[in-house]
Amino acid sequence: MISPAFLRRSLAAACFVAALTWSAQAAEAPGPVARPTPAWIRDAVVYEVFPRHFSPDGDFKGVTARLDELKQLGVTVLWLMPVHPVGRLKAKGTIGSPYAVKDYYAVNPDYGTKEDLRQLVQAAHQRGLKVIIDIVANHTAWDSVMLGHPAYYKRDAAGQVIPPNPDWTDVAGLDYTNPDTRRYMLTMLEYWLREFQLDGFRCDVASEVPTSFWEEARVELEKIRPGFFFLAEANKPELLYRAFDADYAWPMLGALNRVLMEGAPATEIPRIWREEEQAKFPAGALHLRMSDDHDEPRAVSRFGWKAAQAASAMMFTLDGVPLLYNGMEVGDTTESGDPALFEKLTVFWQPKQRDGFRKVYQQLAELREAHPAFRTADVTWLENTSPQNLVTYLRRDTREEFVVVVNFSNRPQTGAVKVAPGASFNLVLPNQTAVEKPADLAQLSLGAFEWRIYRRALGQ
Repeated sequence: MISPAFLRRSLAAACFVAALTWSAQAAEAPGPVARPTPAWIRDAVVYEVFPRHFSPDGDFKGVTARLDELKQLGVTVLWLMPVHPVGRLKAKGTIGSPYAVKDYYAVNPDYGTKEDLRQLVQAAHQRGLKVIIDIVANHTAWDSVMLGHPAYYKRDAAGQVIPPNPDWTDVAGLDYTNPDTRRYMLTMLEYWLREFQLDGFRCDVASEVPTSFWEEARVELEKIRPGFFFLAEANKPELLYRAFDADYAWPMLGALNRVLMEGAPATEIPRIWREEEQAKFPAGALHLRMSDDHDEPRAVSRFGWKAAQAASAMMFTLDGVPLLYNGMEVGDTTESGDPALFEKLTVFWQPKQRDGFRKVYQQLAELREAHPAFRTADVTWLENTSPQNLVTYLRRDTREEFVVVVNFSNRPQTGAVKVAPGASFNLVLPNQTAVEKPADLAQLSLGAFEWRIYRRALGQ
């Protein structure tokens, strides 16, 4: 287990190394380069909160009450799903989607008041946590205050307001060819950043809003909050050139689903990393690594308990920024995604036989915080003798190397991992003993969905 004292001593150096690593990689890149991202974003552990589901009362105060717990877990950034009032006209489900916004300038009265939100942000900042909120810029509810101006919206040949796509019947699409729409939305973003001292925005379906709008917003919002976090719910390379700091690693999530749910070979993981992320995105591009969020059925339901933790071990140790969705840390299996998105389904915080989940996530967050090697863009995929089942890769910086081994099979596996000669590796996680013993990576034996992380120091 890594000591808290070591974590504190490492933090300043870690941020510095992360910034230097990005600069060096960008300087050496032969092609397009992603916009520079502050170290605190590249080093982040993001925690998504659905206020309606997070506590029995489903309000801002319920989130504020558990900030110390989230801090201890290793979270650094809170992402609040939409905080605005939910529209009722054409709403889906009993309550409606939080992504059907009725008034961008108001807060959902079920969550509390604007002052309650301010207190949540202030309390988070006092603990060193950043706060971003969800912004739904592509569409509104059908009873939105904006519909007093139909010209703000997409319309058919008869002049009738239409949804952004036929399946999204509970929302109306905004028209960004109208300069007045763009002005309204930019002014609104400025309001939230200025008035609530937020640290940024997660932008819903960002790829469906013109990139030029986001680039304009980046320039103007930087004047209010320099170095804020712009997270795109998208997988669109051009968004990372000048607008966003990070996007969604959806291709990798798809690969995980294929491997763990459909029996695809584990070779899908490095293939997607090379072909979808490295080949198509600008150098230095940052992706949100997730196995669970509000759009998916819970990972423990899709994959099973052990496999869900194996997926998380990879998400925390690959390049990019890991995401935790509220309840993951206790193995919550409460329904998520459509149609649960439209109901009140509180996270069950004391599930049976999952006492060890929180410790695993805390250890992964501690490992990531203490060792800059996990926060660089440098990933080396290692050969192993069971590539259909084992994923093996190396993370390194100037001081140390880590080998990550994940068995994505539901059966025990043996194998060997090919690593460069040098000092022996020692098991770091999960480590059941206080005595470090050199690991033989040429004779590995892992149980079903077992994962391990090994470390060795490099010569100075």
